[in-house]
Amino acid sequence: MDKLKEKKKVAVGLSGGVDSSVSAYLLKEAGHDVVGVYMKCWNAQEDGCVSDKDKNDAVKICAALNFPFKSLDFVKDYREKVIEYFYNAYESGLTPNPDVMCNREIKFGLFLDWAMGKGFDYVATGHYARISKGLEVESGLGKFQLLKGADVSKDQSYFLYVLEQEQLGKVLFPVGDMLKEEVRGLARKVGFHNFDKPDSVGICFIGDIDVRELLEERFGEKKGAVLSVEGEVIGEHDGVWFYTIGQRHGFRVSKYFGMPLYIVDKNADRNELVVGFTKDVLCNEFGVGSVHWIGDVPKFPLKCDVRVRHLGKLHPATVVFGENGLKVLVDEAIFGVAPGQSAVFYDGDVVLGGGIIF
Repeated sequence: MDKLKEKKKVAVGLSGGVDSSVSAYLLKEAGHDVVGVYMKCWNAQEDGCVSDKDKNDAVKICAALNFPFKSLDFVKDYREKVIEYFYNAYESGLTPNPDVMCNREIKFGLFLDWAMGKGFDYVATGHYARISKGLEVESGLGKFQLLKGADVSKDQSYFLYVLEQEQLGKVLFPVGDMLKEEVRGLARKVGFHNFDKPDSVGICFIGDIDVRELLEERFGEKKGAVLSVEGEVIGEHDGVWFYTIGQRHGFRVSKYFGMPLYIVDKNADRNELVVGFTKDVLCNEFGVGSVHWIGDVPKFPLKCDVRVRHLGKLHPATVVFGENGLKVLVDEAIFGVAPGQSAVFYDGDVVLGGGIIF
């Protein structure tokens, strides 16, 4: 929050959780004009959703801090922009990342647009990430940088690589410099009722819902063949949309191999899974498309670290131009690189950008 030198009007996205609650507290304590905003994106009656309880928790925080509460209904937009993307990707044999899309389309799309249209100076969320703003940015000569959160075990920068410069200039991450235990400790100290509320898991705005149930409701089951890497039919599965690269369970084989089998490839057109051993799931290079750079486009070949899943290991890599996008060459083979997931590039703590694995 160093970039706030004077009192500003801030719309804080309140999820009902402890991170966004403490974010609101920090902004209020710093003297800013704060409004708490709850975004409804999923109907409460739908399976697995806890939105009613979360909204009530958000209302309680606003009451405790004595600032206004506002609720926005993004249910239709969320279904069209995030959930349909989720379904379409799985149907095509990909493993999507709906949280990335949610951040782009909802939190820092519709919510940010609403806030700017209502005269707010900034929006804030409880993300564990940081935004740098040096003197070169103040003079208009530089660019904003997105950084990892200080708590490496909670860092959420992986989900934020799609943010634009204009968005970064209007966004605050008040807890980005804090450790989770510090956030909970502060919430407890100031008397927040949700200081020990469990972290949200699962899909953005939906929560801990069974992804298989969602997919089965949409697509049903469709039996298909399980093939060995040599092309032999060795079993059966329930539909390619239920599986991801590197998955070990959920399919059935009629032949004993003596070692664990993992999904190596998927053919959505023929509804087939290909399985193999650990060595067959290790990947030394992969393609990345739909690339977005947060700052200037880097020079190639690019030496950096790459992460292929949230909180996954950072792998030293060389990024070069490839067919239909970029090609990522890693020094140490990665297990289970799944098309449809995001590959995010880092230079130390700085998020350079990222794209979709193909």
